[in-house]
Amino acid sequence: MTTFAVALAARWPGPSRALVVEADPSGGDLALRFSLASTPGLVSLAAAARRGGDADLVWQHTQELRGGLRVIAAPPDAEQTRAALAALAQHPASGLELLRQAANQPGVVVIVDCGRVDPGSPGVPIARSCDAMVLLSRAHADDLAHLPRRLPTVARWTPNPVFLLVGPGYSEAEVARELGVPPLGRVPHDVRGAAVLCGRPATRRWGPARSALGQFAQKVAGELATRQSPTAPEPAQLHTPIPALQMVPGVPPAAVSPNGVRPAPFAGGQRP
Repeated sequence: MTTFAVALAARWPGPSRALVVEADPSGGDLALRFSLASTPGLVSLAAAARRGGDADLVWQHTQELRGGLRVIAAPPDAEQTRAALAALAQHPASGLELLRQAANQPGVVVIVDCGRVDPGSPGVPIARSCDAMVLLSRAHADDLAHLPRRLPTVARWTPNPVFLLVGPGYSEAEVARELGVPPLGRVPHDVRGAAVLCGRPATRRWGPARSALGQFAQKVAGELATRQSPTAPEPAQLHTPIPALQMVPGVPPAAVSPNGVRPAPFAGGQRP
């Protein structure tokens, strides 16, 4: 998720100024990948936000990656990251509102990596306040079985949800038929392109502008930017109820449990 967030920011249509914020409760990756200093970052922003401020305060807690992209990196330690996110949510007027003010600046886009958005995650308040959300899912039966419950919830949070598949598994057509929601596409398996976005030296062939991953990210960024345009057509909504998975091979026909999750199938003791 972090890699794709960086790809989106790197390929966001100009002349927008992009900022990536790591808000994954499991801990951050950017500091280690790009050899960033431990501060400034998410922890220092959470501490400073308690005293209030404005959008300029957000930029004071960024660091710059090669190529000029600004990021607010989370510490690798999950406990520290969760504490920082909880502090931002605890003071919404001076915490989450600062991120909103930064996003509302002319020519600025703020891309937040919230990680796995589960109930009770300290990243949920940020996800709920976003203008658009990109939901990534692997395309195996056990991953897809969780989506019928989550998609309607995401649709209530934002009018602009985008659904992407990651990795091998069921085709986009199969997923669209069974979920009733067409994926915008499948994130390409691009090892070298991803490596550049993880801090490896860029080459002309595998840089974000030319790699398969970078080009796909540009497509998604363009779609999101268009949806945010005041003159853009009304985006397709993820209506409720979303039908449960019933016909995807490997998913048993049992009803979804009250919490929307069906036990993942097993074949020969191995996940599909």
